[in-house]
Amino acid sequence: MSKYYVNKFLFTVDRDPEYLKRYTEDPRNFVATWEQSIGPRLNDAEMSTVNFFTQEEREALINHDYVALFEMGAHFFLNLTIFIGIYDEPYMEKSGPLAFQKEFAAKLQHWVGKDYPSVET
Repeated sequence: MSKYYVNKFLFTVDRDPEYLKRYTEDPRNFVATWEQSIGPRLNDAEMSTVNFFTQEEREALINHDYVALFEMGAHFFLNLTIFIGIYDEPYMEKSGPLAFQKEFAAKLQHWVGKDYPSVET
């Protein structure tokens, strides 16, 4: 897993309201666009050619599969905050405050008592 590149995606998208909207509405196309033109950008003048998502990472991002991302070693906080940005409001309308965070924790319950996956890059 390219933890760096997945974490860069989570960080970048979560901090840009337009990116987050596009990722929420059309994840498949946005992940492809990000991987081809946004992610490789190092600065305004330079592009990288060495980073890419594995198929497993790409599918987890497309499917908003935060459990798989966690298990692959995506940074816990980055993983949580981007999906709060996507799901917090709809979940809160249905189930009240912290509803998404509670679901996130419940879906990761099988990790209680185990060592979490390393987030080292």
